[in-house]
Amino acid sequence: MSERPEQRKDPVDAIIDQWATVRPDLDTAAMEVFGRINRLSHAIGERVGKAYEQFGIARGEFDVLATLRRSGEPYTLSPRQLSATLMLTTGGMTGRLDKLERAGLLRRSPDPHDRRGLHVTLTSEGLKLVDEAVGAGLAVQTEALSALGARRAGQLADLLRDLLAGTDRA
Repeated sequence: MSERPEQRKDPVDAIIDQWATVRPDLDTAAMEVFGRINRLSHAIGERVGKAYEQFGIARGEFDVLATLRRSGEPYTLSPRQLSATLMLTTGGMTGRLDKLERAGLLRRSPDPHDRRGLHVTLTSEGLKLVDEAVGAGLAVQTEALSALGARRAGQLADLLRDLLAGTDRA
């Protein structure tokens, strides 16, 4: 893409340079973008995961609690709705729900309109915990974005939205 001063090179630049040496015919512009997106996702994911650990939950468990929280009062969804939102198999979802229910963060109850269905609802403990955890996770992300400043962070969000929309259509 563009030449950077030596002090600003990152590990992705080293990979691009290696490809340029062995395959100068390749256009590695996409690799520069997606390589950095992958590395950022991994690095921030680890930091956010550590923020959630202080609340006794892992990132996947946070995702379940946060999905219920975002659903609004009464903070209730079916296991099927949770699985679809989180792109999890029902088996994977069951394990998360079991752990969160044992911890008292959610409860499962029969669906009054469907004998075969269940409702999953945040408990008051779960609501308190997810509200604290989301704040801690956002603080980690906000700190990372502060390197860009508000204007450039907004531009990046817009560019990534466009890129995501383009990949969703493909």
